[in-house]
Amino acid sequence: MNHQHPFHMVDSSPWPIVASTGALISTLGLVLWFNGFSFFVVFLGLFSLVIVSIFWWRDVIRESTFQGNHTSSVSVGLRFGMILFITSEVLFFFAFFWAFFHSSLAPSVELGVCWPPSGITTLDPFLVPLLNTAVLLSSGVTITWSHHSLIEKNWFSAVQALFFTVLLGFYFTILQAWEYYDAPFNISDSVYGCTFFVATGFHGLHVIIGTTFLFVCLIRMVFYHFSNSHHFGFEAAAWYWHFVDVVWLFLYISIYWWGS
Repeated sequence: MNHQHPFHMVDSSPWPIVASTGALISTLGLVLWFNGFSFFVVFLGLFSLVIVSIFWWRDVIRESTFQGNHTSSVSVGLRFGMILFITSEVLFFFAFFWAFFHSSLAPSVELGVCWPPSGITTLDPFLVPLLNTAVLLSSGVTITWSHHSLIEKNWFSAVQALFFTVLLGFYFTILQAWEYYDAPFNISDSVYGCTFFVATGFHGLHVIIGTTFLFVCLIRMVFYHFSNSHHFGFEAAAWYWHFVDVVWLFLYISIYWWGS
């Protein structure tokens, strides 16, 4: 059907309802797992989300790269959508910082009227956290390098820099898992442990999502899906990754350094 407008009317898709069902199953599975039940329900929900992500991404890539549905007008809408999404993520992390500073700036009697609370041994901010900071800042440099190389039509340099970015994101995740394993406190150790693991844990989840996002872009770049003027999928991934970098800087300064 020919439309007399430049916008993309999306076809009916089963993926939104399937993804919602998978998220519901994952949440219910986590609740059951926390109460001593099998991990199978969580695995089922996560597996369905992975499958949906693969097929949903396939459809969006087909619409944009091969069918030409992402016109300049559609790209403007996609940019506004990504900006609003990142804004919602900023507010999401703002809640965690609010909880942290609410407790740390005026510690209650139950916390020993001090911060960190009595009995909490904090992590040294100049060891693994500082290394993680260097890793993420380096990844911010490599993703910018890749983006500018793509704009300048230097395909090999763009792929090389994006590969390094994915590698650094994976390395960050390994370091954070190691840090969690060696931490002298856990999530049940007063409000400090709760805010620390919730804030840094959700940031770690965003790093994993961002790394996956960039890995998909790397595969697409290898198969020449991006041009110097039509590459919003990669640009959105770069925006998201810079957001993850900035959030980590605030986490490092407030929770790791000042909070310790």
